Amino acid sequence: MVGNRELALDVVPETLRPGALDAPVRWAHVSELQDPAPYLLGGELILTAGVNLPERIDRYVRGLRDAGVTALGFGLTPTVHETLPEPLRRACARRGLPLLVVPSHTPFLAVNRAVSVALTEAGQREQRRVTAARETLTRAAGGGLGELTSALAAVLRSWVALVGAGDVLAAAHDAPAPLPPQVRELMATVRAGSGIRSATTELDGGFVVVQPVYPQATASHLVVVGRPGRLDGAERAILAVGAALLGLVGRAGSDAAELGAAATGLLLDRVSPGDAARSLLGADVVRLVAGAAHRRGPDEVARRPDWLRARLDTPLVEVGPGPRFTAVAGAAPAPEVLEDLRAHGWLAATGSPVPAARAAGAVAELDLLLARARALGRPVVAGEGPADLGSLLDPAAAAGFAEQALAPLIALDEAGDRALVRTLRTWLAHHGAWEPTAAELGVHRNSVRHRIAQVEKALGVDLADPEVRMRLWFALRWLSPVTHSP
Repeated sequence: MVGNRELALDVVPETLRPGALDAPVRWAHVSELQDPAPYLLGGELILTAGVNLPERIDRYVRGLRDAGVTALGFGLTPTVHETLPEPLRRACARRGLPLLVVPSHTPFLAVNRAVSVALTEAGQREQRRVTAARETLTRAAGGGLGELTSALAAVLRSWVALVGAGDVLAAAHDAPAPLPPQVRELMATVRAGSGIRSATTELDGGFVVVQPVYPQATASHLVVVGRPGRLDGAERAILAVGAALLGLVGRAGSDAAELGAAATGLLLDRVSPGDAARSLLGADVVRLVAGAAHRRGPDEVARRPDWLRARLDTPLVEVGPGPRFTAVAGAAPAPEVLEDLRAHGWLAATGSPVPAARAAGAVAELDLLLARARALGRPVVAGEGPADLGSLLDPAAAAGFAEQALAPLIALDEAGDRALVRTLRTWLAHHGAWEPTAAELGVHRNSVRHRIAQVEKALGVDLADPEVRMRLWFALRWLSPVTHSP
């Protein structure tokens, strides 16, 4: 951001603390409130032109700093402040709040856009790290516990120990032997509770993380990771993948090589998804499960993949932004599990049973079911209630109908990233209500109206016609993810 020449932001040097320029920014937010602190989450770049700058500048700056704001951007404009107010400069220097000067020719919208692009790129980099690590660990699973432990240690740049009921089953990268008393106390704490969770402690200037492996919900087997610095979000996700694979390989026992080979073969396209599902889930037919934030959203524990794996009884769980999770399970979660997820801030949808080899083709149905669940405010399971008309259709013919019916929207989305397919799906799920659709998409209701008008024009339809809505709803259900990714 600071180095972006197009923005031409000037940093006030006396306001910088050590490492301030490397601090993460959660979002850029424009606020002219005299006290915006109560409305902040922390990590924001606050932008202001000083329209309502309070007289007690020091109190204003202290409130921003205490709210966890990353930096304050002050916009110069001939109609309000042509120069940076000196009291604001002194207050930011005194309170250690980084201060950026936004020149008059740089609109705040340009700063917002730059932050959005940077966050998107950072998320993509993090996802690529997790994907590459997952591939590395899955390949290593074919060599058994020792090779998998070494691979996890290399990816995390740490020492790793896999501990059973009382013995170290595998260790890598100079893991301490025996494990220090502080680590054993942490392990005892994890084992004393119920469910799957992790714990962290400081040790000799570094950090140690203890996490149970899947599927030992009683925490009989633990993976212990130690390194100088804390694990970031991507590394936590990588550790969760490693713990899941360690549990699967350990459970397989003498069949560990066979299990690892199946997973590796799947990645390298040497075995079918059906064969891999039999090894990983013990099932030929799978169910896709997706969850989205409900009300206040899931708490920190409920966002963790290990927590979700324990409740959904599958190692194949991915948690993404939104937040949202997607899982591949051998069976549909029980109603009480879905209610437990909702109680912890997740609203879930369960797809129809499909052969493992055709799981990717069921993503469109899952997205539609999740949109329906969010509109209804309750979990949705495919096939429950009245007879499902979709089951009467030939999948290939239905997919062909979907591609033909929605082709103009898909072309517009790919050409200009207009999000018309996603907007139509959300709008139909909310029965054409503008406000709920706008809230779920995170846009203004006028933007929704504009997009729906584009949909009607592109498809040449009148969305006031209930038969048109019905046909498009079914088309969205059968839309292939290869044709269009939501």
